[in-house]
Amino acid sequence: MKKSYYLFNAGRMSRKDNTLKFTIVDEDGKEGATKYIPVESVDNLYTFGALDANSALYNFLGKEQISVHFFDYYEHYTGSFMPKEYLLSGKVLIAQTEAYSKLKKRLPIAQKFIEGAAFNMVKNLRYYNNRDKDTSPQIDKIEGLAAQIAFTQDIEALMGIEGNIRMSYYEAFDLIINDFEMGNRNKQPPNNEVNAMVSFVNMLCYTLCLDMIYHTQLNPTISFLHQPGFRRYSLALDLAEVFKPLIADRLIFALLNKKMIQKADFDYHLNSCLLKDSGRKIVVKAWDEKLNETIKHRSLGRNVSYKHLVKLECYKLVKHILGMEEYNPFKAWW
Repeated sequence: MKKSYYLFNAGRMSRKDNTLKFTIVDEDGKEGATKYIPVESVDNLYTFGALDANSALYNFLGKEQISVHFFDYYEHYTGSFMPKEYLLSGKVLIAQTEAYSKLKKRLPIAQKFIEGAAFNMVKNLRYYNNRDKDTSPQIDKIEGLAAQIAFTQDIEALMGIEGNIRMSYYEAFDLIINDFEMGNRNKQPPNNEVNAMVSFVNMLCYTLCLDMIYHTQLNPTISFLHQPGFRRYSLALDLAEVFKPLIADRLIFALLNKKMIQKADFDYHLNSCLLKDSGRKIVVKAWDEKLNETIKHRSLGRNVSYKHLVKLECYKLVKHILGMEEYNPFKAWW
């Protein structure tokens, strides 16, 4: 079974037969520990810090359909190396472009993304509201804002509602999370532990959505809610709206409330707070375990992983833009 590998610290990567060789290199160029990774087991590589690799290696990774995702010192996602698309479909590309370019087609899809996101946020808040955390004010605000989604006439108005929904949702984090305070959402750079966790796990969710899009016929640069731009895969941002409450936020609540992540796992600087490598390793291990968890899918009647739920969402979007079946966002029932 293929899986994701996470590479921390600056390092050098090379190919040795059918094995990837990763060597940690310090600031003085001195080599440290070496890790060998069989290429047959690799699905994605996540690199935190500089990665020294030549074009021959990337050619090899491309042929093996292995994506590489890059994060900077502040844990910001900076880009991805994506292999050549292997599921190209001119019909889907034309339909996706048309769905974006015509507001009457684009707006309903964008509205569905926010509808799904709001529903899943409220689902989280209700869970804690039933466990002696009074999140009812935030639930009421979000439901009131969500009722306005269907009446929006343009993307800008919809994004305004989305921003207010998320602001109300984040207000409840200080009620849900024990021992840590979030305050206002701050991300460039994060200014406290909760903001650092949110930024880091959101980027993992974004790259998960990007990876699942890559394994379908969708084009990741043509989006509906977020404005397409240079050098970003904006459709992954759209899909992440639906799944961040379900996968990312639930993981953050569990890690902090179960004390799996503690203050010692963070690095504190003058104006920033970032996870140490020790903290990142705990998070990515829990993230992979979460993605492999399964639930009984209502429509399919079988168990599917959280990771596969995202791919199924991509298939639903393909069916919608091809006029086969109306898209309805994933809404958690548990």
